[in-house]
Amino acid sequence: MKPTLNLAETTAPDGAVFRLVSHDGEFFLYLNDRQVMSTTLTHSELLLADGGCTFPDRRKAPRVLIGGLGLGFSLRRCLEITDPAAHIDVAELLPEVIRWNRELLNGLNDEILADPRTQLIEDDVYTLIEAAANKSPRYDAILLDVDDGPSSLLQRRNARIYRRDGLKMVKRALTPKGRVAFWSATVEPGLLRDLKQTGFEVEEIPVAKHPRAKQRHHRIYLAERKD
Repeated sequence: MKPTLNLAETTAPDGAVFRLVSHDGEFFLYLNDRQVMSTTLTHSELLLADGGCTFPDRRKAPRVLIGGLGLGFSLRRCLEITDPAAHIDVAELLPEVIRWNRELLNGLNDEILADPRTQLIEDDVYTLIEAAANKSPRYDAILLDVDDGPSSLLQRRNARIYRRDGLKMVKRALTPKGRVAFWSATVEPGLLRDLKQTGFEVEEIPVAKHPRAKQRHHRIYLAERKD
C-alpha cells in the first residue's frame, strides 16, 4: 500500500490550517481536515478559466486576475486559451502555497510559473480588485476560486467580496464587457440575484466533479459587465 505523505502545512490569517499532501504521485490541498483541491479532480477549475477567459470579441492582450493559485490548474488553462500577449495576475494570500508550487510539486507547474505572462502576487485578491476599481488598470477577466461559495467561505474575510458593495467593486474593476467567474460548491441563489441587481449579465453553469460524473452539484457563476 502506497503511503500518504504530509509534505507541508501553514496557518492562514484566520487560524485555518492548510496542508499539502501527496499519495501515489498525486497532490492534494486540505483546509483543516477537508480536501479542497487535488491533481485528480481538475474539471471545474478548467471550466472556470474557459468561461472567464473565452472572450466573444476575441480581444487581444487581455488582462486577467486569478484569485488563488491553488495547484495551478486555472492558471494553466488560462495561459492555454489567451493571447500570447496576455497579462495574468495571480493573487495568492499564502506565500507558502507559492513556495509549494515551486518546490514540492515535482516540477508540475514550473512551466506556467515561469511563463512571462504570469505575475504571482503575494496578496489578498480583494486588494487587487480594489486597486483596479479605483486607480490601477482594469481587468478583462477575474476568476475567483477562493471559496466554496458565499455560504461556505474558506476564509471569513472573503465575505466582503460577495456583499453588494463588493460586487459593485468587482464590476468597476472590469473593462466594458469584461467577465467575472465565481466557482461555487453548490447552488447560490443569493449570489445569482445580487449579480443581476448589480448590473451584470449572468449565467449559472452546472458543473460536475469530473467529465463522466452524472451529478452536477457545483456551479460557476459567469457574469459579464454590460457597459
